[in-house]
Amino acid sequence: MKRMAGMWIVFLSVAALTATAGPAAALTWTWSYSGTGISAAGTFTTVDTPDASGFYLITAIAGERNGAAIVGLQPTGTPIPGNEPFAVDNLVKVDSPQLTTHGFGFAIAGGTFSNPFFADFLQPPTYLEFFSAPPSTSELPIAFSATPTPLPEMASWILLLAGLGMLGLGTRWRRHWHEQAGRRCRAISSIAEFQSRHRA
Repeated sequence: MKRMAGMWIVFLSVAALTATAGPAAALTWTWSYSGTGISAAGTFTTVDTPDASGFYLITAIAGERNGAAIVGLQPTGTPIPGNEPFAVDNLVKVDSPQLTTHGFGFAIAGGTFSNPFFADFLQPPTYLEFFSAPPSTSELPIAFSATPTPLPEMASWILLLAGLGMLGLGTRWRRHWHEQAGRRCRAISSIAEFQSRHRA
């Protein structure tokens, strides 16, 4: 039993170290924004390492805006049609403000485009959505939020701790069982000794 417990500790430790040794290639985020007549939500895929300013580069997007499917991410460094020459940088970070003044961009089914960004030039600064439905455009205030899913490293540590907890419970149960067995043996020995004395 002790050998088996030791093997479980080794297995769980190796699993945790393997999962944390190499960083994940990507992170998944949930995002949403809303404003007057606007409702959009979905997921981002970003690189797993932020830049020096804490921003993660968005590499893919999925979701809907006002019930219409998002069909693709606007290429980084290019403007949303109708908003030239302002190019999207497709950056997001955990802390506020979560977007830059360039924001991210996406195409929507039906030939329309959206560019949420942080307007730090306004007083007070706020998030805006530039919406392009050629030949017309609009720019309206929105409330924006994005949250990364838990990092794989955290999930590995949780798995390791859960495994160690179960191992501890198993050890405690075995100790309890051995104590009970020892008590039974002592009780049987006492009875046998008592009976042998009375026979004599």
